[in-house]
Amino acid sequence: MRIGVAGVGRIGAFHAETLRNLAGVDELVLADAYSGRAKEVATSLGADWTETVDELLAANLDGLVVAVATDAHADLILRGVDRDIPVFCEKPVAPDATGTLAVVDRVARSSVPVQIGFQRRFDAGYTAAREAVAAGRLGWVHTLRGGTLDAAPPPAAYIPVSGGIFRDCSVHDFDIVRWVTGREVVEVYAAGANRGEDFFREADDVDTAVAVLTFDDGAFATISATRYNAAGYDVRLDVLGSQDSISVGLDDRLPLRSAEPGVGFPTGTPYPGFMERFEAAYRRELSAFADIVAGRAEVTCSVHDALAAFRIAEACDRSRREHRPVRIEGGN
Repeated sequence: MRIGVAGVGRIGAFHAETLRNLAGVDELVLADAYSGRAKEVATSLGADWTETVDELLAANLDGLVVAVATDAHADLILRGVDRDIPVFCEKPVAPDATGTLAVVDRVARSSVPVQIGFQRRFDAGYTAAREAVAAGRLGWVHTLRGGTLDAAPPPAAYIPVSGGIFRDCSVHDFDIVRWVTGREVVEVYAAGANRGEDFFREADDVDTAVAVLTFDDGAFATISATRYNAAGYDVRLDVLGSQDSISVGLDDRLPLRSAEPGVGFPTGTPYPGFMERFEAAYRRELSAFADIVAGRAEVTCSVHDALAAFRIAEACDRSRREHRPVRIEGGN
């Protein structure tokens, strides 16, 4: 297979390295808005590179990985689809609902597979939780508790283009609770606050937020997010059922210390960020995309899934601003 990677910043370069080591990938071609960076990464991996993304799309690709800035996602997805090239794209599909819907409509009228990058679906813990729910081992699920707590804020320049904490950060939690439970969210109530750097407030965003989600079967989820969790990167999901409960992320690298006397757990070094926490999941995700390109597998995280998670995020942002519950009419 000949795979192209558009965008070789931190995550794009990691994806390129993963693809370079997959047995089924014979050729790798890289491109970036800064051609010098594409050349540098390509040279380190023994890959090819092009001066522009236009040249990359014309390079007779079997598959395309999109890891460019958010505002270019939709355009590259559609250009790949128009060329009958299977596409993997980091979330989100587009910066807004209108752009996302346009991509969903175009992909629906095509037979070209498009996979969206929600890597938690490829994490061993989340997979085990989903299997436990599906098998009925937890009984009926009544409560989920999840969250994404960043060890430190992203650069100030990123916040105004991030889409806000719900679309940028919590959207992963929104996707994974849908996936683990197999249920749809029908109502949200959310709140947020700023106690950190002024650049969050200046961008009309918040640095800490919480949301209560109501599912179509009456179950609830509480989702928390913050940019200030200096103890370490903390991403977990508790799934509580009538017969049993299960937790994802409850391992020795949990950045949380017990106040109970004599309790030593956890003792490991906390994860500093998402790349370290989900390294194995990212690699499985790209391996799955290679299988899709080869015709050995089908898409398991579609543009429709991305739209559903985005709608929950938008509803949470609206709820935060208007201080009221927001219904998601017709589910997702």
